Amino acid sequence: MDPVKTNTHQSSLKDPNKSIVQLIWGVALCLAGIGVFFRIPQVMPQIEKIEHFSSVMFFIRFSFYLIGILLVAGGIKKIYHHYFKKANTQSSS
Repeated sequence: MDPVKTNTHQSSLKDPNKSIVQLIWGVALCLAGIGVFFRIPQVMPQIEKIEHFSSVMFFIRFSFYLIGILLVAGGIKKIYHHYFKKANTQSSS
């Protein structure tokens, strides 16, 4: 195993500041995704007024919801890994 190439999750566990930053980043991703879900109904009527986009509204709506889902899923993954990895390292110590 090459010592230069380390797993980011392992290195973040050794440095508690990095772990906290990853947790904060995960929470920020979740909040951004939730914000996208709340913003879509407000923005879609404005986008519908643009004549050029009126024919592809389904695709635009799908894209916005997909972005929101990916943001929330990425945030949940980071939060889950933060607590799951901490639990594993504490139980194996």
